[in-house]
Amino acid sequence: MRRRHLLLLSIVLLVIAVIWPNRAHLAAFPDIIGAYTAKEYCSCRYVTGNSPDYCRAYTRQYVPIDLLHDDPGLRRVTARGLGRSHSAAWLGPREGCRLLSETESPPES
Repeated sequence: MRRRHLLLLSIVLLVIAVIWPNRAHLAAFPDIIGAYTAKEYCSCRYVTGNSPDYCRAYTRQYVPIDLLHDDPGLRRVTARGLGRSHSAAWLGPREGCRLLSETESPPES
């Protein structure tokens, strides 16, 4: 019984030793999924002019996204993954696509 407790304590300490120094990186990970998908899909669709089906396949990841909404009228893409939503909008032929902040509205075309 004592060996089992010692083994469990060793495992917990090892996990803490690995996770604690990387906590900032782990906390940022949920934002990366939605932001990457929104930005890359927007660029694929509106900068290079590919089809929606091609761009969905192009931005597919191992971690699935919950929502991918493409608004062709505004040239704005919203992606939600791991509980976080991010939007990207096409700014123009010279600027391409940019991630939007939560309070920012898409540019008027």
